[in-house]
Amino acid sequence: MRRRQFLQVASAVTAASSLPAVARESFQRSGNHRFQIGLAAYSLRNYFSFSRGKTQTPAADGKPLDMYRFIDYCVDHELGAAELTSYFFDPEIKDETFLDLKRYAFVRGIEISGTAIGNNFTVGSGPKLDEEIQKAMHWIDRASLLGAPHIRFFAGTGKQLEQDPKRMDEACDAINRCAEHAAKRGVFIGIENHGNLTSNQMLEIMDRVDSPWVGINLDTGNFWTEDPYGDLEKCAPFAVNVQVKVTMKKSNGQHYPADLNRVAAILKRATYQGYVILEYEDENPYQNIPAKLAELKAALA
Repeated sequence: MRRRQFLQVASAVTAASSLPAVARESFQRSGNHRFQIGLAAYSLRNYFSFSRGKTQTPAADGKPLDMYRFIDYCVDHELGAAELTSYFFDPEIKDETFLDLKRYAFVRGIEISGTAIGNNFTVGSGPKLDEEIQKAMHWIDRASLLGAPHIRFFAGTGKQLEQDPKRMDEACDAINRCAEHAAKRGVFIGIENHGNLTSNQMLEIMDRVDSPWVGINLDTGNFWTEDPYGDLEKCAPFAVNVQVKVTMKKSNGQHYPADLNRVAAILKRATYQGYVILEYEDENPYQNIPAKLAELKAALA
């Protein structure tokens, strides 16, 4: 019996017995927490020759990169994983290059933790949403070629979801369609708390998406609320990938340092087992990333 069929039956029983409604269970992990630390290519975004389908001149204050050199960078800093963020690939890339990157990472002892797309499923039904879904499915195929077990999705924006209930219906339907495709490729979809989605919106998406191949890509810097650590605590049990930022942001736009020890404690309490990827977004990445990786490793130890 599929989960949705089970929920329909359970809901009928619940209505008859006045018990609380059945909700989706979080991932059940036995044993202790386990972390595989890595780095997202987005952390060095200014040093690639391509960005979101366009050419760019790599910044002059560091070494220019392609994905092979980024994998080398992760090896040099004794990391176990690397997110090969899709934005920085040559838009004319061939399937053979994805396979070659998979081979190169394996030979270098680096796990490709995943990739990402900048989709939006709250654009409203119609050709634009259909295009977003097809693009997402295309990148699921590419993640499979890379040997990446995870791809992070954006559901859309919290404001659009709040203003029009149909946007939530459409976003969840789109994710369910992509999830069917991802399951055939053996790729997890991580819905990121991007676009100022609230923790309640994230949990509603989890409850409405009918696939064991979908979870949360938990970005520690993307809850711009008065209690971001409480939001992280609520969502951590559904995490299939974690991105750590070293700064957080208040609702008024003010930035402040993240408490990495507190973040680590949340992940440990959730018995999270999986990738913890540093996504550095602040100044002077070449100078500062090594120290921030050391802080992250110490917090997660």
